[in-house]
Amino acid sequence: MSRSRLVFRCLSCGASAPKWSGQCHACGDWNTLSEEFEAPVPEVREGGAASPPTPVTDVPPLEGRPVPTGVHEFDRVLGGGLVPGSVTLLSGEPGVGKSTLVLHLLSAVAAVGGTGLYVTGEESAAQVRLRAERIGALHPGVLLASSTSLADVLVHLDAVRPAVCIVDSIQTLHDATVGSAPGTVVQVRECAHRLVGAAKRLGVPVVVVGHVTKEGQVAGPQTLAHVVDTVLTLEGDRHHELRILRASKHRFGSTDEVGVLRAAPSGLVAVADPSELFLADRHALRPGSAVCASCDGTRSMLVEVQGLVVGSPHPQPRRSGQGIDQGRLGLLIAVLQQRAGVNLSRHDVYTATVGGARLVEPAADLAVCVALASAAFEVPVPDGVVVCGEVGLGGELRQVIRVDARVAEAARIGAARVVVPRSTPPLDVESDGAAAVEILRAASLPEALHDLLAA
Repeated sequence: MSRSRLVFRCLSCGASAPKWSGQCHACGDWNTLSEEFEAPVPEVREGGAASPPTPVTDVPPLEGRPVPTGVHEFDRVLGGGLVPGSVTLLSGEPGVGKSTLVLHLLSAVAAVGGTGLYVTGEESAAQVRLRAERIGALHPGVLLASSTSLADVLVHLDAVRPAVCIVDSIQTLHDATVGSAPGTVVQVRECAHRLVGAAKRLGVPVVVVGHVTKEGQVAGPQTLAHVVDTVLTLEGDRHHELRILRASKHRFGSTDEVGVLRAAPSGLVAVADPSELFLADRHALRPGSAVCASCDGTRSMLVEVQGLVVGSPHPQPRRSGQGIDQGRLGLLIAVLQQRAGVNLSRHDVYTATVGGARLVEPAADLAVCVALASAAFEVPVPDGVVVCGEVGLGGELRQVIRVDARVAEAARIGAARVVVPRSTPPLDVESDGAAAVEILRAASLPEALHDLLAA
């Protein structure tokens, strides 16, 4: 009879090794090997398959449809709500608000007559009650259970059959039949598999809270993200109010939607107008400020990009970007110098997005360049101007996606002009003679800077 054997499993790629080493031999990542006991492979039974293949036209459609939870931004990201029997992984950095969000979720479900089950392995039931009281989520329909045993969770699921079950967190659960400590690769993987099986069998949607590593990846084996139906990430800086909820995987819909929330004393509050939040404290006609029309998923937002240029006493000037990719910032500084004549080689350059927003799409290139040129020349951008466009290495402006939505958002806020690349296809707003916003097309970065900053 074969026995389980000790192996070392890579957290990144799942490859196994007979002994520990500092670097994974398969993917090359460092310090990712974790020991686990590998069960013997069962013998394959020869014979017919358990069920014959079925024509796709004869397969019954999925009976479960998304059920709204009552948390609007959460439902927006999921395409309407939680699907019965689905398992959702909610990840995020410590302190970003994961536990607060799931408490809001259970309170909203209980408010419409459902029963919510909250299984906490990191806090006591009394601590969870204190948070629920602080954010106004106290409701008798929210049931609390403090346990780290997977067997207890499965018993509670079978006995209560809640409308929604929260497990906080997957790293604290342990299966007594698996000989390893909680949080290890094998424990997280086996607990996740058994939770998925129970959710499918009972038709109960389960939301599992997971931690992230310092690199921003979900802690635990990569199979954790593969086995669940949906992977949600709650992003945000604990020093800012803004929180962004996005889906990186969703088997029941698209991953294009994002939810925008604000951290408040009463918990996480939905932000109906993100553009107003980002532009609330903006000072017009101040050098070094430009407004970017950005898109995150299908949502359009106006974000202020600020730039500061100061003389540097060091031979290697500093380049710092907050909310903007550092590599992209260095590229744009080089294009500004080589193609637009804005020499920043002897200056420290600082850029930042306001309100904790992160701009990762290339449509923010033009806003970063305009803000830096405005700061370098001490010439403010005219009030009411919004820009969007990708900047190429030759200094040309390239079209970006969803320009109609960006222009519509700028017009809603009251912008007077929107600068877009010349190659942008005709916009709906241009065919409307009563349009209140002017579309200014520019073929290159020097042309756009001349139109906006010419004194």
